Amino acid sequence: MRNLKLILSYDGAEFSGWQVQPDASTVQGTLASAIGRITGEKVLPQASGRTDAGVHALAQVVTFVTESSVPTENFMRALNDVLPAAVRVLEVAEVPAEFHARHSARAKTYRYRIYRAPICPPFLARYVWRFPYPLDEATMARAAELVVGEHDFTSFAAVDPERGREEPVSNVRTIFSSEWERAGDEFVYTVSGSGFLHHMVRNLVGTFILVGKGTLVPEDVPRILTARHRTAAGATAPASGLYLVNVEY
Repeated sequence: MRNLKLILSYDGAEFSGWQVQPDASTVQGTLASAIGRITGEKVLPQASGRTDAGVHALAQVVTFVTESSVPTENFMRALNDVLPAAVRVLEVAEVPAEFHARHSARAKTYRYRIYRAPICPPFLARYVWRFPYPLDEATMARAAELVVGEHDFTSFAAVDPERGREEPVSNVRTIFSSEWERAGDEFVYTVSGSGFLHHMVRNLVGTFILVGKGTLVPEDVPRILTARHRTAAGATAPASGLYLVNVEY
């Protein structure tokens, strides 16, 4: 048996999220089918974490166990030959048996792109959140800094229907960095942390938008964290602007 690690990039707009679902096109299901065509095995590849419908990945990490003798260098070429263009395998490597894409992860980085110009190019529309309305971007940047550190992020967590009963119930996470920056017509949020709850990044973005609009002030962020209730924070930002950038081990 071999434990293989893949680095995967995909266009989330093409899928109903990562996790296999009945009668829906998902990244996990598409990848499992491609692996099966090459190895003849029925496998369920495991990712570092589930991405929702419409969320993209630049470097998702995936592991699966196989008895196939196909050399690792050939696996990437073979998978990319049978996968749809919306999914690309960037790297394949054999890893120790104990390595697991999700359980072994130590940190993740996400990016969220907001398009600020009045007219969004049609070929960019499904990869950003178009928001041309007035925002105090400097104040949003100050608010983002206030989530750095170890906090209970219950206020920023959506109920996760797939969360197993056997999994830890703690919503405490550590954020290593949280910052906004201008990139041309885009205002981009980048956040790195030990882990993220269901919809957490999108809920943070939705809350920072309220700060930018003046509905909230940066000093409200600690209050929202302390409240530990989803209704204390802002609405969930659209999935289209969110990217999983990388995973650290």
